[in-house]
Amino acid sequence: MLLGCASSAIFCPKNSVKLQAQTSPNTVRCIMEGDESKQNFGFLSKKPYDPPSWALHLNPLPSHVYSLAHTPTPIHRWNLPNLPKDVEVWIKRDDLSGMQLSGNKVRKLEFLMADAVAQGADCIITIGGIQSNHCRATAVAARYLNLDCHLILRTSQAIVDKDPGLVGNLLVERLVGANVELVSKEEYSRVGSVALTELLKERLINEGRRPYVIPVGGSNSLGTWAYIEAVREIEDQLHIGRGKMNFDDIVVACGSGGTTAGLSLGSMLSTLKAKIHSFAVCDTPSYFYDNVQSHLDGLDAGVNSRDIVNIQDAKGLGYAISTSEELILIKQIAAATGIILDPVYSGKAVIRMLKDIAENPGKWEGRKILFIHTGGLLGLYDKAEQMVQTMGNWRQMAIGESVPRTDGIGKMF
Repeated sequence: MLLGCASSAIFCPKNSVKLQAQTSPNTVRCIMEGDESKQNFGFLSKKPYDPPSWALHLNPLPSHVYSLAHTPTPIHRWNLPNLPKDVEVWIKRDDLSGMQLSGNKVRKLEFLMADAVAQGADCIITIGGIQSNHCRATAVAARYLNLDCHLILRTSQAIVDKDPGLVGNLLVERLVGANVELVSKEEYSRVGSVALTELLKERLINEGRRPYVIPVGGSNSLGTWAYIEAVREIEDQLHIGRGKMNFDDIVVACGSGGTTAGLSLGSMLSTLKAKIHSFAVCDTPSYFYDNVQSHLDGLDAGVNSRDIVNIQDAKGLGYAISTSEELILIKQIAAATGIILDPVYSGKAVIRMLKDIAENPGKWEGRKILFIHTGGLLGLYDKAEQMVQTMGNWRQMAIGESVPRTDGIGKMF
């Protein structure tokens, strides 16, 4: 089913039924959860959630999820340059979990959006940086489900009162009709993300709306289930595709803690038992140990975060700030392997992982490593000017005047 904006009709091509603009969001969702779920071949359908058997003791258990991600995402060998001969790196392509809905955030939104609909929300509020992958994915998921989306985006004081433009994630957010509110980094730091979302929530309630707040990165105890479930997916892939193969280590970027919490808890509880290495691209490892602990405690997991994950600093100059050396390495990896990393999350995590392997070869000797690519390709557009000097592989094609014309198929004139 194609969902239009609130001012236009919604058209279902399968049965040519038009739902006029006054149709309520609850009515549209009811249709999607019934006959339309079959027309969508399962995509965008709400379904009961069946947790892994090894996670049934956690509390609370999610009741439903929305099908938003294209899963299972592929796992394949990743021949990174300059690896020691006895170190294997594999990559799980969560960057391929969708297009507009790409990346690790989509898995979290499957649980969070189901909760929002269950609570009768008619709009979503979330918050993040000006190029937040999470905010972009949330805006698209909300529109898919006929919910309005309100984004609070953090930017610099110098441009907080100016049009934010259409670069990268902003283009997608604004195309799908998200309502964007800008705050300066200074305001964000002074007030905090929770207070900012609560302020907007109160305003929308006073306007007669029913908002549902999703925290930074979709990271809370409910969002943690996304990567508990992803661990089950990895288990299944290993069983089906590689026989008795297992991974010794799992490496992932950490920006809000939910993905790290889910992977760490899932790996400990499941048959994986892989050591989790999480590279923090903002804040400090100490902050994220406490952050992950809060997600674990929210599930009555009964474990200490410091016992199940190794968190290291990978933020470099700061969140979303890229050095020329980092961008050059991202370019080199893309040229060598075809894998494009984002500059904010996966790029920094891979750079820090490779540095650790080079500095501590004994720690990684003979290990099979699975790197979780959490997406974020659109963030590279924000770094285009910085990356120009790393390219250079272009020239005007030399065509002599004596070359005879030969007509082809599909003339472009």
